[in-house]
Amino acid sequence: MSTLMRTTLVEARLFLREPTAAILGVLSPTLILLALGAIPTLREPSEEYDGARFVELWAPSALVLGIGVIALQHIPGVLATYREHGVLRRLSTTPVHPVKLLLAQLLVGLAACVVAGALVVVTAWLVLDVPLPRHPWTFLAAFGVGFGAVLALGTLIAAVAPSSRVAGGLATLVYMVVMFAGGVFLPRFLMPDALVRMGDYTPPGVQGLLTAWSDHPGVLATVGAQSGSTRLVQLAIMAGVAIVAGAAAAKLFRWE
Repeated sequence: MSTLMRTTLVEARLFLREPTAAILGVLSPTLILLALGAIPTLREPSEEYDGARFVELWAPSALVLGIGVIALQHIPGVLATYREHGVLRRLSTTPVHPVKLLLAQLLVGLAACVVAGALVVVTAWLVLDVPLPRHPWTFLAAFGVGFGAVLALGTLIAAVAPSSRVAGGLATLVYMVVMFAGGVFLPRFLMPDALVRMGDYTPPGVQGLLTAWSDHPGVLATVGAQSGSTRLVQLAIMAGVAIVAGAAAAKLFRWE
């Protein structure tokens, strides 16, 4: 077994032992969606949303919630703590180079987000009768690029924060901004148009996830239909954020 694989397995076990990341990042999006779905009026078609149901409109926001917890709060905190406690410095003298530890963290974060996303999609389908994503490849592309952008922001926070406490504060601030723009704290269809348009291009791109998930006329009428070129622009911007923030994190990251 390779060093990277062994390190990834160790980091995965540590992740599962931490209830905050495992529960809030992986399970809470599905639990919150189910709690909202338990309210009868939110499961019924609404004239306010042109026949769409609230649970259909909010389901991608639940997915964004999990991405944000893992990529913007868990990973920056872990990396900053490892550096603060000298773990990265000590590992630099062993075959487990700090770069491998960083890659292991990214792989564990990606796996956790994939599990969280699968739970949201399958539970919404089986329990709340929300159709599966209508454009699965576009949905996967939006999910992957959006996660990459948010993960790059989280890694950049870990790179510049001098301590785990500062990393936690910066991560929480960025998390609040991303979640608000993403329509988690206040549904996008209730937000001012200017803020909604800004949120279209804010990682992790909940608008792209929603329009790739649902073709319901009410959903498209409520949040606005997207052309193929608009989707490509959104994906390109998310990819640009991932590249720029990731490059900055690589340049600024301190191992000790």
